[in-house]
Amino acid sequence: MPDYLDDLRLAHVLADAADATTMERFKALDLKVETKPDMTPVSEADKAAEELIRGQLQRARPRDAILGEEYGLEGSGPRRWVIDPIDGTKNYVRGVPVWATLIALMEAAEGGYQPVVGLVSAPALGRRWWAAKGHGAFTGRSLTSATRMHVSGVNGLADASFAYSSLSGWEEQGRLDGFLDLTRQVWRTRAYGDFWPYMMVAEGSVDICAEPELSLWDMAATAIVVTEAGGSFTGLDGRPGPHSGNAAASNGLLHDEMLGYLGGRR
Repeated sequence: MPDYLDDLRLAHVLADAADATTMERFKALDLKVETKPDMTPVSEADKAAEELIRGQLQRARPRDAILGEEYGLEGSGPRRWVIDPIDGTKNYVRGVPVWATLIALMEAAEGGYQPVVGLVSAPALGRRWWAAKGHGAFTGRSLTSATRMHVSGVNGLADASFAYSSLSGWEEQGRLDGFLDLTRQVWRTRAYGDFWPYMMVAEGSVDICAEPELSLWDMAATAIVVTEAGGSFTGLDGRPGPHSGNAAASNGLLHDEMLGYLGGRR
């Protein structure tokens, strides 16, 4: 089995470059922000970070395809890098430090492309998380200064911490009743949002998290970090991996119970 460590090292190099670009424009008074057709914001920093990552990948991995939030799919083949230049753009443009660059490598496999490398870099928080298939999940400043992560051992909803992003998406999809029922069963709820709850699941500080509507670039990197930390990452339909258009992540012990509340539409 490939060890993917060279690809992981490259992901760190890409993230270093992206962090420098995004932090330079973070809280800039003249930051340019546009509204995309889906009514979500995109900043000049989103575009610059993705262009930078694409350029470096084209030089370092010219045979690999690239899929990014801002510029779509380029290339083809069994290996595909998936990029979200700024996950949490609404936070970014308002000066909230909870945003990150997500970088994943996916490989063709049975059932579709599967993530084999994932890196989440949140420079405004001073945090970075990463994983490679078969090598575990880590957090730290660099590959040489890292701590291995593992999900929690909480095995009852009454003792669980549940993280999410917002209420509106659950209501729009007709899943709000199940969502609210779940919040009444758990010990604690917090709306940390975006990439952060998944990293907390991987670290063991949160036990379950879910979002009702996501794109592949929102999930590819976080999915492998969670699973390499010993957790479960599926869609609300229970399908493993980042392919369902939504996500549920847990320590594994509480996954089926969580899906029991969130999986159906009412």
